[in-house]
Amino acid sequence: MLKTLAMIAMLAVAQAPGDPHLPAKVMDRDAPTLPAGLKGAVLIVSKTNGWRHFEHIPHSNVVLGEIAGTLGRKSFTTENAAVFNDRDLRHFAVVVLNSASGAFMTSGQQAALERFVARGGGVAALHAAGDDSHKEPWYDATIIGTTFIGHPGGDDHIQSAKVVVAQPQHPVMAGVPREWMLRDEWYSFSGNPAARGMTVLAQVDEASYRPGAKLAMGAAHPVMWVNSHAKGRVFYSALGHEPEAYDDPNVHRVLTNAIRWAAR
Repeated sequence: MLKTLAMIAMLAVAQAPGDPHLPAKVMDRDAPTLPAGLKGAVLIVSKTNGWRHFEHIPHSNVVLGEIAGTLGRKSFTTENAAVFNDRDLRHFAVVVLNSASGAFMTSGQQAALERFVARGGGVAALHAAGDDSHKEPWYDATIIGTTFIGHPGGDDHIQSAKVVVAQPQHPVMAGVPREWMLRDEWYSFSGNPAARGMTVLAQVDEASYRPGAKLAMGAAHPVMWVNSHAKGRVFYSALGHEPEAYDDPNVHRVLTNAIRWAAR
């Protein structure tokens, strides 16, 4: 009887679903088949080998595809990182890394993305595409320029806070108010990416929410910036944990501007 109960318990554990935030890590080897007619298109990649934001990814992928359409560009959405190869990337003007996390590219795939940016291709990296699961030196230096150190947890995990535009003349900030309130998960970083050559476009006002002593960055707490030195145009936004953020008119405007700007 005890042996039977033990076997039942083991089977129950084996069948118990894992944490959907932590899916199995998979390295893709076979590239997806692209639809015909892609030229100057928007590639939306939400590949997850780290923390998976399953709450927002389905909705935000749809919104990003709709934004591409309003810009007169076709889009292709995938979670297959093998799309990062020279042949396929030539169909796209910009790559959107939509909370793509973890080590989701092989060395060859990252090298293809590096060449894409080097020949002028754009990148818009969103939310978890800038978390601390990205360890590659090129990615760190070119896409992020700082290190994610955490966000408030517990009852303070999601808070309303004031976003303040720091570069209102930049094309990505066109039509965006100088200040607005947004409910989100607020990332903190080890330092200001401006110290490594990035141009900060917007900050979060720490007086408008509770970052916690260990996560406070002071008056300069960046949440959106661009790499002004890459040959291709590179944008990063820490915003976007909540699905509703992608329906916020100001976030939607920023994403539209960023994809247009990055795609030239």
